[in-house]
Amino acid sequence: MVEYFVTRNIHHSDLFLIHYGTEQCRPGHAYGPAVRDHFLLHFITAGKGIYQVGDRTYPLREGQGFMIFPNEVTYYQADNETPWTYYWVGFNGILAETLLQRAGITPETPTFDCGADRSIQHCVTAMINLEPAAKARDIRLTAHLYEFMSALIESNPLVAAAEKQVPHAEYAEKVVRFIEMNYANKITVAEIASSIGLNRSYLNAIFHKQMNTSIQDYLIRYRMQRACQLMRNDALSIGDIARSVGYDDPLHFSKMFKKYQGQSPSEYRQRPR
Repeated sequence: MVEYFVTRNIHHSDLFLIHYGTEQCRPGHAYGPAVRDHFLLHFITAGKGIYQVGDRTYPLREGQGFMIFPNEVTYYQADNETPWTYYWVGFNGILAETLLQRAGITPETPTFDCGADRSIQHCVTAMINLEPAAKARDIRLTAHLYEFMSALIESNPLVAAAEKQVPHAEYAEKVVRFIEMNYANKITVAEIASSIGLNRSYLNAIFHKQMNTSIQDYLIRYRMQRACQLMRNDALSIGDIARSVGYDDPLHFSKMFKKYQGQSPSEYRQRPR
């Protein structure tokens, strides 16, 4: 058995690692019944065994895994003839349950099947191979934990199928959030669509139906709204404001501002406040 324990970094409250490792079990090796106070995931790389939680028993094999949720009585045992080898990761944090839900792992569905995908195994291997004396070891381990959660979400075929059925309203919300976070950069509709994973024309049609405007028009209007707010700061020139909302050319910004606000930036600034 190889097991590593991690000293908690108080700055990593969203998601933090507690321990991780790997074990090639003996025939019939068992643990439990027992209760954990954190999340503990096992991923099977060879052999088979069973996992029990409550009155449910799950026979599991290579490429599958199981999650032990906090405060649940569980029991697991390696097969007598073909005992399993597994990797495990113990973790906790504010985001832990939310991320597991995205992976389709809940107390009602505590097992998963990654098939031939070994991304999860590679993430734990990276943790094990990390130099113990590394100055920023805690940060590197946390980064690997996030990679681990990402791999868990992406490797579950049932989740991939479910995510294809995202409601149109959710796609529109993703566009709005992307614009709110990136309006100051030179973003295009094609880049927004790429970040969301949809065809540009299809995403624009969805957005127009939900918001009654195009993505491009929404982006410009949002930039102009932010520009109006920045106009209150007399320390900023028109050029400063233009750059702050994604326009390198102040003249082009002024034309767009007048088109959408009905006044030039200078005229807008002269209005009574």
